[in-house]
Amino acid sequence: MKNIIVICTGNSCRSQMAEGFLQHYTNNEDYAIYSAGIMATRINSKAIKVMNEIGIDISNHTSNSVDEYSEITFDYIITVCDNTRDRCPYIKGYGMRYHHNFPDPCFAIGTPRQVLKSFRKVREMIKSYVIDFVKNELN
Repeated sequence: MKNIIVICTGNSCRSQMAEGFLQHYTNNEDYAIYSAGIMATRINSKAIKVMNEIGIDISNHTSNSVDEYSEITFDYIITVCDNTRDRCPYIKGYGMRYHHNFPDPCFAIGTPRQVLKSFRKVREMIKSYVIDFVKNELN
């Protein structure tokens, strides 16, 4: 079993969506998937909503600090924002490190409809990234 962790600043949106997609596209067969933040917060309800729209339920996920996983050796470490890449604490293991800076939809402004549109746009960006990651790195 290989361990994958996705890390962002607050573990509320981007890393949660990436975890959901990784669980979906790997079918959890040979991988244990985790997500964490430099500082744990709470899962954003809009992230849950936009993932539910495409049939992926992340409502039972929890927001976790990367420190909670200090005893796990990771084979793949993915950071999804520049802030995390630059400030990420030591992660145990010699795993491959990957980085992609996704915009944070939590900072979207406008009407509720416009904000949800931003969440959907980021969701689709993360989905595309995860599909490519699974295809090119895990197969």
